[in-house]
Amino acid sequence: MTDELYMQQALKEAQRAFDEGEVPVGALIVMNERIIARGYNQVEKLTDPTAHAEIIALTAAFNFLGSKYLPEATLYVTIQPCLMCSGALYWSKIGRVVYGAEDEKNGYKRVAQHISPFHPKTVITGGILQKECAQLIKDFFKARR
Repeated sequence: MTDELYMQQALKEAQRAFDEGEVPVGALIVMNERIIARGYNQVEKLTDPTAHAEIIALTAAFNFLGSKYLPEATLYVTIQPCLMCSGALYWSKIGRVVYGAEDEKNGYKRVAQHISPFHPKTVITGGILQKECAQLIKDFFKARR
């Protein structure tokens, strides 16, 4: 599969969040061309500000593998990870992070402009299905106003 096809799956997770009244962010973790974990924002549902899509997907992957490290895995997430999620991804030693839309307000680049908050070996790719990912977020907040 391609980055675009995996991002479409992450968008399905984001739509689940949207449908449940959560900020629509979806994530999945792929290893050896197999989806091993999925997650979507559940901050409101769990009354937990750390229940971001990336954190939920990471926890599911750790449980699935019985390991706390993911050097062979790729995270697909519909929006640029925040600094908290970037820290969790750092500690997971994930091999690759692929995100859709930029997040100028809450993304890691807002704080970590000159250094990467990810593990030195983590490869970052942004802008995959950027329009689709950004539109879902825009639609969510437009409906809330």
